[in-house]
Amino acid sequence: PCFSFHGLTTDGLFAEPDVTIVSGLKDMVVLEGDDVTFRCQVSHENARDVEWKLQDVALQHNEMNEISVEKGKIHTLTLRKVTEQDIGTITFRVGPHTSTA
Repeated sequence: PCFSFHGLTTDGLFAEPDVTIVSGLKDMVVLEGDDVTFRCQVSHENARDVEWKLQDVALQHNEMNEISVEKGKIHTLTLRKVTEQDIGTITFRVGPHTSTA
């Protein structure tokens, strides 16, 4: 089966010292068993108040969820071997700013 992640980006007030989302999440379509990577760019390096969620459940870095930061500002989430249980909304949050896919 093919899974679709839909989303939109919203901007609110300021997080930390002016950390905002510069480039939000993109909707993705992935086949069952494949990996999928989501990227979200923030305005400042070393943003601290950051969280990834799947269906409102906070995700932790583990063998199935790879969470990392590229070049200090690009936060990435890779879901490994996607299954039907992974269908849903992905949310990236920094402070009060969120982006969903």
